Amino acid sequence: MWKNRVAAGFDAWCLLAASAPEPVHGETDRQTDGQTDRQATPEPPGLSCHDNRAQGLSARRGRQMSQNGNFSTTQAGGSHRSNACCLCWCCCCSNSWREDEDRNRRISHNITMETLENCDLDAKPTAEEIHLWAQSFDKLLKTPAGRNAFREFLRTEYSEENMLFWLACEDFKTEANINAIEDKARTIYEDFISILSPKEVSLDSRVREVINKKMEDPSNQVFDDAQLQIYTLMHRDSYPRFLNSSIYKSLLQRSTSTASES
Repeated sequence: MWKNRVAAGFDAWCLLAASAPEPVHGETDRQTDGQTDRQATPEPPGLSCHDNRAQGLSARRGRQMSQNGNFSTTQAGGSHRSNACCLCWCCCCSNSWREDEDRNRRISHNITMETLENCDLDAKPTAEEIHLWAQSFDKLLKTPAGRNAFREFLRTEYSEENMLFWLACEDFKTEANINAIEDKARTIYEDFISILSPKEVSLDSRVREVINKKMEDPSNQVFDDAQLQIYTLMHRDSYPRFLNSSIYKSLLQRSTSTASES
């Protein structure tokens, strides 16, 4: 009885094995619980194995073309970056050239300012000149020794920039070179008009507004209003104190002693 059941089961298994389909193209292996099941991947309807192979080759060519396209794009991008680097290099050169030009302009102006600042240092006043300084402010500014003495007094009051600005304006008004006028005007503005400058002179808002408008097209008269205001400030405020200062009195006493000895 048991043998009959085994035989029947074996016969049934053989029938099932005989009726199982043969493996087809594209079947895949799948590991499940340590055993290998062979599961067939059915082909799309209407496509043969040759069609699948052709489709694979077409897809492979497409991927290669895509990779080539990406490579070309990368090369083009690299060329663009190279051009960008060239542009940056040109901009850097341009900025460096401007910085060199501004540096040369500042050096030239500093030399001029040093000349203006030091031109009166060796001037020795005569007794007559010292007495004339007390008669008017213009006579004080007219002589190199007078300007030197007045600057020394302003330095003690921390207002020497007023005299330096006045001297710079006097030199600026004699400039005949049109190209140099704009550079000197910008330099004077940065040194004495700008609120960021440590040598800023005291000007009212009206004069500053006038200067800002004139700086759009600067000429020799761009600082005339500002120079007049600083001149008036020194004349009315600083000049009387200078005449009463120890600096002037010492010069006056020395000149008197020299005159009496001679």
